[in-house]
Amino acid sequence: MRRTLAVLAILALPLAAWAFVKPVRVLAPELEGVSCEQRICVDDRARRAEAVKLYQDALRSVEASLGALDARPLAVFCSTRACAEKFGFKGQNAYNFGSYAIVIGDRGWQPYFLRHELIHQVQNQRLGSLRMWLFKPVWFREGMAYSLSGDPRKPLPEPLQGYRSAFETWYRQVGPERLWAEAERL
Repeated sequence: MRRTLAVLAILALPLAAWAFVKPVRVLAPELEGVSCEQRICVDDRARRAEAVKLYQDALRSVEASLGALDARPLAVFCSTRACAEKFGFKGQNAYNFGSYAIVIGDRGWQPYFLRHELIHQVQNQRLGSLRMWLFKPVWFREGMAYSLSGDPRKPLPEPLQGYRSAFETWYRQVGPERLWAEAERL
């Protein structure tokens, strides 16, 4: 009986994660009605060319300033609020899922949002996802993404503006050549 319950619990865990931890859905986005080709997924096929251009332009920009990504993340673009909610959006414009994927919500189709999330991808790949979230300061994580993405919103609401300012002060001291070596020491 215990063995049966354990097996049922193990089988139920992925279903529970799918139902209650919506960002997990990026692992199989097609099951949520998006169409995927070449690591870019869209809920509206008529906007696929726009999504591809946004992704490629942001990728070129981020790689030019921070170096090549080891692996290009899956990108899920939602053009509707309903799609965004399927992937767990609650007010944000975009998010990243470790070093595996980025998800762009219906209000996030701006170049700086993609660059922001791709910067998080570079951070995760260079420094490790777990290390970034548990051991690196928030001012570094978010300040770097807001600063180097070229986010035009100035000032950002606090504490985000403070993070951007702290990163920019630190970055002026270390420079682009020593960025990753110094980031390791944070």
